[in-house]
Amino acid sequence: MTDWIRKLSPSGCPEELTPLQLAWLGDAIWEVHQRLLFCQKPARLKDIHSSVVLKVKAEAQANALNKLELILTDLEKQLVKKGRNKVGRGSRKLDVATYAKATGFETLIGWLFLKNPQRLAQILDLLETDSNQQ
Repeated sequence: MTDWIRKLSPSGCPEELTPLQLAWLGDAIWEVHQRLLFCQKPARLKDIHSSVVLKVKAEAQANALNKLELILTDLEKQLVKKGRNKVGRGSRKLDVATYAKATGFETLIGWLFLKNPQRLAQILDLLETDSNQQ
């Protein structure tokens, strides 16, 4: 389901964006990816929406990052750390560590979307495969 990403060329200058701007973009890309995955099978819109919400909430993003930690490059780890460290108090409904991990994940996704769509597709495919095996 990452064909649309694989067709992209690197664009923009993610180095000119703040980690939180990259996280904001990464959150949107992650949600689009999840929506595309759930639109593959016919289902009621209410059910699709509920499924996507479970995948895009901070806890799910933090879990996705946990699954990736062993395969991230040093640069990718630095990006995650930059995003993680920019989180203030976070959400009142969530512990700061989980919220920070989710922000680090989003920062990585946003940066890869702009700088290295091929790597982003590889990471999303890996997470999708891992999700299908559970």
